[in-house]
Parts: sequence; structure tokens; C-alpha cells
Amino acid sequence: MTAQSRAITAIRMLAADSVQKANSGHPGMPIGSAPMAYAIWKQMKHNPKDPAWQARDRFVLSAGHASMLEYALLHLFGYPLGIEDLKAFRQWGSKTPGHPEYGHTVGVEATSGPLGQGIANAVGMAMAEKHLAAVFNRDGFPVVDHYTYCLMGDGCVMEGISAEASSLAGTLGLSKLIVFYDCNKISIEGDTDIALREDTAARYRAYGWQVLEAEDGNDVDAIDQAVEAAKADDKRPSLILVHTKIGAFSPKEGSASSHGAPLGAEAVKALKQNLGVDPEKSFSVEQEVYDFAAACVEKGRLAHRVWDQLMEGYQEAYPELYSKYMDWFEGEAPDLSQDEDFFAFEKDDSTRNASGQCLAR
Repeated sequence: MTAQSRAITAIRMLAADSVQKANSGHPGMPIGSAPMAYAIWKQMKHNPKDPAWQARDRFVLSAGHASMLEYALLHLFGYPLGIEDLKAFRQWGSKTPGHPEYGHTVGVEATSGPLGQGIANAVGMAMAEKHLAAVFNRDGFPVVDHYTYCLMGDGCVMEGISAEASSLAGTLGLSKLIVFYDCNKISIEGDTDIALREDTAARYRAYGWQVLEAEDGNDVDAIDQAVEAAKADDKRPSLILVHTKIGAFSPKEGSASSHGAPLGAEAVKALKQNLGVDPEKSFSVEQEVYDFAAACVEKGRLAHRVWDQLMEGYQEAYPELYSKYMDWFEGEAPDLSQDEDFFAFEKDDSTRNASGQCLAR
């Protein structure tokens, strides 16, 4: 088994073990989408030693019920989330609540739970990236230059809010937005055919997105190639449709019974046997996996150092713009109370129009 395969297996095992110990949760999607999530995280530009680094790529888990997928990733890739935290999954006061919560668990970029909410947040993040790049970037100083990755499921696709946000993303040409669609065709009620029969790929093309596809959700190379194609398109957001099997390699593969309930102790053992690991071990991760994940994020630490050097030059070349940038990211709002020009209008107007003029200034 390669180090990459071991890492993917570790994600699956941690998800299955945590849900089983809690006797509550959603194991099916984390198990089925582990290769896709791994492919995203090994390509992401991030630094677990500085989770608030401004130039990091963002990851949003829109399908928040699959929270153990994100917690397993955070743990393996070096964020401050230990095995004991995973064992406390869905317990009161733990760092691993049933759905990801921004500001509660380090590394979580957005609170998600209501389906579709996450992709809407991701579109907003991509809008912010594009706007801030236009405001602050100068020739030779791409100080704002990061991607927003989002992972959504069939339930997110069904929601109206995801349609509205996705349509806007296409209209705005948010090329730094890459959305992965975990298409396993199962919801908590059963086969998605009862509620979703559309051609989602065609709908997103109509929105103005680039649509890519990976037929086998276990094919990391194919997913990597899709990500590269997404990054090569600088005009459109990209949807990568990945076909997976919920609860893959377990006795409940492809079944709605793996969506929102523990697999069961015997099914967890069978899953481990099918993946070639000791069925009697729980919450067990080989050091090789941690080392491999650390090597994956090393490029993020290097990018961080390069960015720090870039910012030093930016501060020297554009001191006023640098100061404005720092105020922005530190949440410092300008004091406009004495700015007569800001509140000057050519004529009496509606508050809506006046507000619009202020926002544009």
C-alpha cells in the first residue's frame, strides 16, 4: 500500500471509528469521498502552523453533516486537533461538533449544516478574493492570490440557495472558485432519484461554469488532473463532478443506511478488513501517514515564507496601500464621521441610492 493509499485509508478509518464511538453521525460520505478530499488538501496552499495566514487557500465543507471528513483532514495535516478530540466527536463541549463551526474548531473556514449554505459562503469568499485582488494587487505584487475549494453533496445541489449562488459565481467569472460535487446519488431518504433527476453538469454549464468530471471517485490522479484543468481556466469557476459510492468498501456501500447512522461494529471491522488494515485497531494512524501529510503541506509553509518576503517589498513600494491592506484584514474600519465628502450628495435621494453611493466610494 502506498503512502497516499494509507493516508486515504486513515481518513476513512478515523471517520468510521469516530462515528461508531459517538454512536451518532454520518459516516457514509466521509468514507466515500476520502480520496477526493485528500486530493484537495494535498494541493491546497495552507500552513497548519499559521491557520489565519491571509494568503492561504480556503476549504469549505458545504455538506456539513460529513464533518468527520474535515476533522480527520485537520488532524492528519497537522492542525491542533488530536486523537482525543476525534474520540470526543459530537460530545458536548468538544472541538468536534456534529457540524463544522467557524471560530470553534481551528482550521474550519465556515459553519455549515443547512445544505447549500456552504457553497454560498464559498462563493462569497471567492468574490472577496477577486475584489481584494483588484484593489490591492500591483504589477509584481500579487498579494491576494488564493483559491477557494468547496465540497458539496447531492443535498446541496438540490437547494435553491446553491443555485442562486452558483449562478452569480458564473456571472462574475469567479475563476478562483473550484467546487467538488460528491455525486453518490444517495440521500438520507434513499436514492436521489426521488427528488433530483436533472442534468446538473448541463445546469452549471448554463451558469457559465467549466464542468469537469471524474468517473471514479477513488482515482486521485484523475481528480488531480481535473484540478489542474480548473486552475488553467482564468475566466470561469469550475465544477468537478466526482462519482463516488457512499460508505465505499463497507457492507453498506451504496446504501442510505450508511448516510446518517453508524455503520455498526461488525460493519466497521469488515470495512477495515476490505481496506487491508487490522480490524481490531481503532483510531490507529501510522507515523508514515503523518509524515506524508506533513510533506504535503511543506509547500504551503514555503509559499508562506515567499509571501512574507513579497509583503516586505510591497510595504516598501506601496506604503499607503500596505497600510490599507493591513487595516482591512485586521478588521479596522476607517473613521468617516468627519469626512464631509463621503456624506456629500448632489441631490436629495432615497436612502437606498445614498447607501449605494457610499458603498461605491
